[in-house]
Amino acid sequence: MSHSLSLPSLPSVTWADLTAQRNYLVRFARHRLMDPALAEDLVHDVFEAVASGRAAFGGRAALRSWLVGILKHKIVDLVRQRTGHDSLDEPDGESEGPTLVCPGPGPDEVAEHRQRLRRTLQRLRELPESLRQVVELRVLQDLDTDEVCRTLVISEDNLFVRLHRARRALAA
Repeated sequence: MSHSLSLPSLPSVTWADLTAQRNYLVRFARHRLMDPALAEDLVHDVFEAVASGRAAFGGRAALRSWLVGILKHKIVDLVRQRTGHDSLDEPDGESEGPTLVCPGPGPDEVAEHRQRLRRTLQRLRELPESLRQVVELRVLQDLDTDEVCRTLVISEDNLFVRLHRARRALAA
């Protein structure tokens, strides 16, 4: 049983249409807020705004895009409310409210990691075949020692010697 919402200039949006977007909206909010309960509350507020008619879907965008837009505004409003300021920029670097810290690596760190990975992969391609094979099988494919030894027909001692040499060459 799906009930139609009566929104101005809207063909017909049902509760089923709205609730089908709920999981996506909650994931979106959780990713930005790092607080599952708060994310649920904001998604509830989005649905409340739609149901009460405070937010009117004009059909100029996809339903999901429109709902995400409302959610983004609610997130911004929440951040402003919690910090007690209209702007997150402090003129003198001092903040009276809570500071927002991103738990993941910053853009500089991501770029540095990508460059290091690129250099490492290039060095790996330049290794002699016997050393490259052990690294690919043991490290990249995560095969256990016995499988690598059987595949390459080498002893366990020889495998460890090759791995040591490969790591040393990669670190140079």
